[in-house]
Amino acid sequence: MVRSSIHTHTSFCDGSGSVEDFCRAAFEKGFVSLGFSAHAPAAKKTGMTTGWHLPEEKLEEYLDTVRAAKRRWAGTLDVYLGLEVDYISGIMGPADKDYREMGLDYIIGSVHYIVPPKALPFTVDGPPDELEAGLKGFGGDREGLVNAYWDAVEEMTRLGGFDVLGHPDLIKKNNAGERIFSPSAAFYQKRLWDIAALAGHSGLAAEINTGGMNRQKTPDPYPSLPLLRLFLENNVPMTINSDAHRPEDLDGHYPDAVRALVNAGYTEAVVFVGSKNGKAQWKNEPLARFS
Repeated sequence: MVRSSIHTHTSFCDGSGSVEDFCRAAFEKGFVSLGFSAHAPAAKKTGMTTGWHLPEEKLEEYLDTVRAAKRRWAGTLDVYLGLEVDYISGIMGPADKDYREMGLDYIIGSVHYIVPPKALPFTVDGPPDELEAGLKGFGGDREGLVNAYWDAVEEMTRLGGFDVLGHPDLIKKNNAGERIFSPSAAFYQKRLWDIAALAGHSGLAAEINTGGMNRQKTPDPYPSLPLLRLFLENNVPMTINSDAHRPEDLDGHYPDAVRALVNAGYTEAVVFVGSKNGKAQWKNEPLARFS
């Protein structure tokens, strides 16, 4: 059985549990590999202080701690050093030069923030009242808000600098009861088609992410089935990640992820096996091996 996840958050950012706690849990769960992906520091670039990004002053400690774990677990568990880097249009993103100078094994590129025309950036996956407040920056235009999210995902993908497209349709998190948009709306279907084609052209891997399920925020993984099918049509390789914020969630809802991939038509998923000359390396594994 194959178990691996390279999207994890420890107490260095908004998770609970140390790097060693996660390594021990991964070993006990039979994982072949584990990657750490703290939310990259953002305060210097954005001027915003949050409770979920890695503090600037903790960056070197984080890098050193994961590197020490790589050495300590060598031969028993493959440990990888990464960051999840936010893309905020005109402010920061995975293509920024400083990330390439850190000696990371990989980067997950994610969009959490969107920037209204005349207001401060806000997160689309925060509390629903934050989303409603952010909507005011779009003059109440829900379609404009959704398009701004997908514009950011497309901009980030074009600029590159990362290896894994993180939770591609995070915008759906607060959409219970279609409070923001209808997934069947023509404009939304076009946005899915566009990002799938762009991801396929870029050669990136995307993740199927069970983090929303682990935290009881979504009934299914990111991305939703229609986008998964479009990814398959565009030959986008998928890697299974739990986006765990607790060691016990490392393999949370993996059967649901496998089932979603099978329903979309995938027969394989990819597992990260390191980087070579700055390029992520992947190993194809039959989905039957993840069950």
